[in-house]
Amino acid sequence: MPRRPDQRVAGLVLAAGGSRRLGRPKQLLPYAGGTLLGHVLDTARACTFDQLVCVVGGGAEGVLEQVDLAGADVVENRAFGEGCSSSIAAALGAIEPGTDVLVLLLGDQPGVTPGAVAALVGGRGDAPLATCRYDDGRGHPLAFARSVFAELASLHGDKGVWKLMERLGDAVADVPVPGPVPRDVDTWEDYEAVRRQCATAGSPAGSSIRIEGTISPTTTAPKANTPAATQNATT
Repeated sequence: MPRRPDQRVAGLVLAAGGSRRLGRPKQLLPYAGGTLLGHVLDTARACTFDQLVCVVGGGAEGVLEQVDLAGADVVENRAFGEGCSSSIAAALGAIEPGTDVLVLLLGDQPGVTPGAVAALVGGRGDAPLATCRYDDGRGHPLAFARSVFAELASLHGDKGVWKLMERLGDAVADVPVPGPVPRDVDTWEDYEAVRRQCATAGSPAGSSIRIEGTISPTTTAPKANTPAATQNATT
């Protein structure tokens, strides 16, 4: 379903995680001929949001040097250790006035497609919050109406969004999206799994996928692309 022409939709990519379990910035792991975060940002750019915001934090210096952040307003969340809710709160200060809907994507979830985002935005209706209902459960991306932006800004910890979802109850719209919930990358097992899925699936429409060679925790990620300006934010 297409989005309403009168709606202003912003995309938010959360990429501030400290990658504690991996021991190195997961944003910079090689993926699809670039980096993991670079791939997610390519997906976000393909969604043609009216505004794209990317929040960085853990490993920010390397992200700014090695990831193509063109077209994104970059917010640095120095309080990233407080959980992803702090990154959402930091990003909300950069969202342009008049934004009707905020779509939240995870910077470590490369399996999300522009088609899933389009279905989510088109299927939200007037719900304050919409989720993707995959074959095996709810998952990201999520879409928030302006009416809940203030609540989003007051959340705490990594599970704040899911607690908000519980509070909203039946007001949440579940938008059907085929396939399993896309895997996010928290461990080396997750990383190898998404690389295999990428290789098996082949290239998405209109783009070329190339899988890099085997990587281990001591391998250096490829360096490329342009630095971006940052806006410092704390919560």
